[in-house]
Amino acid sequence: MNKPVAAYDKIAFVASTHPEAEAARAELMKRYGNAAPEQADVVVALGGDGQMLQTLHRFRESNKPIYGMNRGSVAFLMNDFSLDRLKERIAAAHRAVIHPLIMEAVDDQGKQHRAPAINEVSLLRQTHQAAKLRLSTDGKVRLAELICDGILVATPAGSTAYNLSAQGPILPLSATLLALTPISPFRPRRWRGALLPDSARIEIAVLEAEKRPVSAVADHFEVRSVVAVRVRMDKSSSMTMLFDPDRNMDERVLAEQFGS
Repeated sequence: MNKPVAAYDKIAFVASTHPEAEAARAELMKRYGNAAPEQADVVVALGGDGQMLQTLHRFRESNKPIYGMNRGSVAFLMNDFSLDRLKERIAAAHRAVIHPLIMEAVDDQGKQHRAPAINEVSLLRQTHQAAKLRLSTDGKVRLAELICDGILVATPAGSTAYNLSAQGPILPLSATLLALTPISPFRPRRWRGALLPDSARIEIAVLEAEKRPVSAVADHFEVRSVVAVRVRMDKSSSMTMLFDPDRNMDERVLAEQFGS
């Protein structure tokens, strides 16, 4: 059920460094004020999908809904921009709840690293040498050897980002799936990835790690020279994104899939 307009009376505005986004923030603040983030009922993010990702990370533990408006270039996750009737639009918006991934990586010194990812966890070769990986899910080896430039695990929210550029599938936000997508696979030559239930626990071992070093990236957090990476969805953590009814995410996913 959507909250009444009064429930969104206090709005915190955040913007990317793009001049258009900063100008929009200034105009919106004149009309609606600007609450301190800790006191706000909702956060309005101004920019593109990158700004939405940063905002979700920033307020990940706050339980505050995020409503994005496009003042950037790539804006699959954003609503159309308008100065008018903002509180009414937010009150009428549809809610989409998303969960982050948790990356647990071990580097070549044995140090363990842990980081959340809202879009994807990716493993990437560090040098001219292709990566050589062993891929397991839920304790079972699925590919004993994958030679590639890398591999990524994408959430539905992140499936339109790096995953899409790597020819991975677009997932509706409501899908209980993860996209496992190789980056420039060489062997097995015909393997193009997999769709996994979001309960899957994914383990990736780096083979010949000294000769073929690999980095692991959880959104913006990078670990160099990893030897093993575990990825799972964290159902105990959630974030809420708000979308205008005419910006229905499922319809946009279908339109993207059919190239319309």
